[in-house]
Amino acid sequence: MEARNIFSNLSCIDHRYSLSEATVFEKLSRTLSEEASVRSCAACEAALVKAHLQLRGQLTESVARRLDECAAAIDPEEVYAEEEKTKHNIRALVNVFKKKVPAELAPLVHLGATSVDILDTALSCRMRDATRHVVLPELKALEKSLCAIADREAETPQVGRTHGQHAVPITFGWSIAEFVSRLGKSILRIEELSCQLRGKLAGPVGSYNGPSMIVKDPEELERVYMHFVGLEPSEYSNQLVEPEYLLRLLLEMNVAFGIIANLADDLRNLQRSEIGEVFEYFASTQVGSSTMPQKRNPWNSEHVKSLWKAMAPRVLTFYMDQISEHQRDLTNSASQRFIADYVAGFTMAVARMNAVVSSLQADREAMAKNLADAGGKVKGGVLAEPAYILLGEAGVNDGHEVIRKITLEAEQSGKSFYDVLKTHTESFAAITAQLEKLGVQNPETFFENPALYRGLAATKARHIAKKYAALMDGTANTEH
Repeated sequence: MEARNIFSNLSCIDHRYSLSEATVFEKLSRTLSEEASVRSCAACEAALVKAHLQLRGQLTESVARRLDECAAAIDPEEVYAEEEKTKHNIRALVNVFKKKVPAELAPLVHLGATSVDILDTALSCRMRDATRHVVLPELKALEKSLCAIADREAETPQVGRTHGQHAVPITFGWSIAEFVSRLGKSILRIEELSCQLRGKLAGPVGSYNGPSMIVKDPEELERVYMHFVGLEPSEYSNQLVEPEYLLRLLLEMNVAFGIIANLADDLRNLQRSEIGEVFEYFASTQVGSSTMPQKRNPWNSEHVKSLWKAMAPRVLTFYMDQISEHQRDLTNSASQRFIADYVAGFTMAVARMNAVVSSLQADREAMAKNLADAGGKVKGGVLAEPAYILLGEAGVNDGHEVIRKITLEAEQSGKSFYDVLKTHTESFAAITAQLEKLGVQNPETFFENPALYRGLAATKARHIAKKYAALMDGTANTEH
């Protein structure tokens, strides 16, 4: 077949991203390309022949090996040329495959099967293999990198943010632990769902009409066929495998994609000039702007978000492919082919996020400065919450109002929250007494350092990081 210049391809996946994410592209190509699709269908045809021979007691290792070799050597170009004559892709494959196998085995090719017994089974095999061998390793590498950051930065003080405003202090490790926990659970679910994909050998309407003309127990033939491709049979089939097995896997991938896009958003916002709390690796030859030489744009994180915007809406098509009228129609014949694009776009986004996270650095000085200055117009105002809570614990009924007035006084005077709080001696004494009860060291200066008010951020960040790092390595069996 004549090679096509990749820049003549229509899909950006096959030129721009095949170059920038070359390793991932090559791995995905082995399972999701059109060549892989044709050969996986041929492998299913070979498995069906082996199943017939197994039940007849005629299968030998050499014959099984020969059938697998024939399937692996199928030329997609030859199958496509045959399809020009048959106008049917599986019949074209069958015609070509019959010519490749030993003549005495040719009558067994496709015997008792309908097209979707091959197509749906092969698709499940490809999605299983792509998920296990490409998608999950990329996801787990990302998760482990996030675990490392959450652990490394567990104690790094940072101002929390809600609604884009300064909230109460946290640690950077705690903010990353959010994504460790969310993504970790999604990864485990993807892994679980990839093991639940199903195939079938049940004939045109799933009632085993054809196989019942060949063997006494059609379900045994199906089980043997499934054994050779490494799947379980669908509990119920019409002409199709129940679509929800694949749908759930794709939907969980989209859940993970959304989590990663959320992470990308947070990281690029933390790189804003006015925040500057993290930074990505920037190569010495890299250009941030075509006209502003000083710029270092967070383009990798933006790229991840952009891929999510392109791919996430395809979930609607996955849902639409649930519906097939009267056992089967062909309304999924085109749309289902774009599953490969989706999985490729998702995996390439994961790989790009890996590149961001693996080189991500926290600017601890910037985080400390932002926390010290946090509180809107009141320096140290992020400690208003513990002040009013401690007053409440001391029995002050209107503690919230007392502290609100103190923050207004600090804002109007230009003084820090701590400096104004000290002047309210009665309230300050009550607060200090509560801190002493809690065993806080140097309670009089607690409100001078916002980093001291962080709750369980550091402890839980480390716990979550340790838990999911072990789960990704398969060394833990923690409930999730």
